[in-house]
Amino acid sequence: MTTVDLSTSPYLDPNLPVDDRVADLLGRMTLPEKVGQMLQLDAREDLDEAVLGRHAGSILHTSPEKVLQAAHLTAQTRLRIPLLVAEDCIHGHSFWEGATIFPTQLGMAATWDTDLVEQVARATAAEVAATGIHWTFSPVLCIARDLRWGRVNETFGEDPFLIGELASAMVRGYQGGGLDDPDAILATAKHFAGYSETQGGRDASEADISHRKLRSWFLPPFERVAREGCRTFMLGYQTTDGVPITINDWLLSDVLRGEWGYTGTLITDWDNIGRMVWEQKVQPDYAHAAAAAVKAGNDMVMTTPKFFEGALDAVASGMLDESDIDRAVARILSLKFRFGLFENPRLPDTARIGSVIAQRAHTDLNLEVARRSLVLLRNDGTLPLEPAAAPRRIAVVGPLADDAQTQLGDWAGSSGQVDWMPDGHPRAQITTVLDGLRDLVPADWSVEFTEGAGILDLSDDPAGVFPDGQPRPPIVVPREPDAAEIAEAVAVAERSDVVVAVVGDRIELVGEGRSTATLELVGGQRALLEALAATGTPLVVVLLASKPLVLPEAVREASLVWVANPGMQGGRAIAELLLGRIEPQGRLPISFARHAGQQPTYYNQIRGQHGDRYADLTQSPAHAFGEGLSYSTVEYGEVEILTPAVDVGDTVRARVTLRNTGARAAHEVVQVYVRDQVTSVSWADKELKAYRHVDLAAGETAVVEVTVPAADCTIVDAAGRRIVEPGAFELLIGPSSRDEVLQPAAFEIR
Repeated sequence: MTTVDLSTSPYLDPNLPVDDRVADLLGRMTLPEKVGQMLQLDAREDLDEAVLGRHAGSILHTSPEKVLQAAHLTAQTRLRIPLLVAEDCIHGHSFWEGATIFPTQLGMAATWDTDLVEQVARATAAEVAATGIHWTFSPVLCIARDLRWGRVNETFGEDPFLIGELASAMVRGYQGGGLDDPDAILATAKHFAGYSETQGGRDASEADISHRKLRSWFLPPFERVAREGCRTFMLGYQTTDGVPITINDWLLSDVLRGEWGYTGTLITDWDNIGRMVWEQKVQPDYAHAAAAAVKAGNDMVMTTPKFFEGALDAVASGMLDESDIDRAVARILSLKFRFGLFENPRLPDTARIGSVIAQRAHTDLNLEVARRSLVLLRNDGTLPLEPAAAPRRIAVVGPLADDAQTQLGDWAGSSGQVDWMPDGHPRAQITTVLDGLRDLVPADWSVEFTEGAGILDLSDDPAGVFPDGQPRPPIVVPREPDAAEIAEAVAVAERSDVVVAVVGDRIELVGEGRSTATLELVGGQRALLEALAATGTPLVVVLLASKPLVLPEAVREASLVWVANPGMQGGRAIAELLLGRIEPQGRLPISFARHAGQQPTYYNQIRGQHGDRYADLTQSPAHAFGEGLSYSTVEYGEVEILTPAVDVGDTVRARVTLRNTGARAAHEVVQVYVRDQVTSVSWADKELKAYRHVDLAAGETAVVEVTVPAADCTIVDAAGRRIVEPGAFELLIGPSSRDEVLQPAAFEIR
């Protein structure tokens, strides 16, 4: 390679305007170098070929060693354009050994707390930035619709308003004080848009969504973070109305870049462009696919290596102008200049790594988030397990009671996305439920453990690899109940005062390409719970599960705590809750079905159907959005509307009196829904518009005022316009989305 003196090149002058630096650098680049800038390639593959052969602009899945190797290779390139280094840091620095792993996004959503979520993202960004990673593919703004979908755990649940609140907080945390903040990383809003509207819960299937429906529910969270400065958007795999999102001109050009004025960087999801050739079959070859994707406004192309040859062929054949590529490359280069990578490539910093990774403040925050994420769904009086006159014997049973890596959930350590952490995160950093109870019970109590059941085994998929060469996930084979294991669990239960059964799902049942046909417990877990219930020993079920699951009828009245995947400190937080050291505070961000056949179960469905139930089953969910108990009781008085008639520019105000009628403190999440009584088009029966966190001491009474801007009481009309229609409305205030617990108060918008 010929050595070039770049010292006086204008693009390296930090005092010049960014646009001038971009123009100068573009003018020096060959077409292959430009096309390479659009490539984000997998660093687990041939890194020399990625950087030196294909001029890659970005890499992902980069082990600590390969971050440094990539920087060394970049220094050998002709123009020395720095790489953007990316990783799926979804709920912590997922694949850095020993980093802080927080509850999954769905678990964080159960806190309903934007401040906590912003702190999580800020702590994650500090750990990620120290290790030379610049870009996280988080947060997920998808709306959970079908609980069988494998990626429910990555969402903030089922409500667009709550998703918008929490996603905005996460973006603020990641991006910190701006691109010159040394602890900032680039956030990604994904998956744009409608990816979660799956057919039968199957991942990346056709999303049958009209433009009006997209505008009504799926787009508002994305519009919010776009306008608030989220630097990058990732495009979903799926097609909508037959058009892959990757080339959906209406979404990308008319809405995102047009109506919203978005100037950030777009990135495809994994091999979206190749998928148009080998799966969706809407493009005959990579040249046509590359031309269509570039013209549609895509910037960075994730893991489609053949895009390189395809784009070059497209230009050579006249299907694509080099100026089209210039527009995409200019956005990528602008991001790199504004991020300061030419002056400081933000390489791993040994001193920062030593002081920041898993620092005490992050560990403490992790414990607090785990505490706040736990949702008490039923209590038959067994909880809390407070000290008694005599020593107590606790039976801890279940395959997940001491499964440290499963407790972390997907996108963490050994969850399967990378190859350099086969054993996951250090066991000493993780407190399981068994660890927590053993550590925290009084000295004269005993804790006895047995697994009692297995969950699954794996077999290879006979179909082999996907057409793009990626391995298919192994097939799950449910493990049959083992009579001897169950008999041992029953014996332990019968000689104990209380049973804590920890059941749920494992990573093999969760994630991309791993949707499930059932919502029931897999393997021997159902039989185990039925046998434990039959002993008559008081039973507490801890559901450690990536998404809502259906429990057997035998335990439908037992005490139940849903803990999602609660992260490294989850076991301690769960033990504190069970032992009454903390008060339950979590609220469901998603509804639980009674049966998989009830799908969908989300609360804000469109009005209208024959009847209000199935012939053989109620339509009412087992547990509704917003639900969560405390160890006390809070009574709601009548709602008083303070603004019975308002104009569109006004604020609707109401107040309600809360009274803690129990003997313990309570944390209440007062939820405010709006019902538009008559609409010009069919609409949701009610929608969350506000909520308030209220702490009440035992016996305390508080008057809580709530507000909703009248401008937020919108629908999307038949023409696709978001408007406020004058007329009669109701505020519905209460502890969850269930109609029977909501207090209505009428108001009018003039």
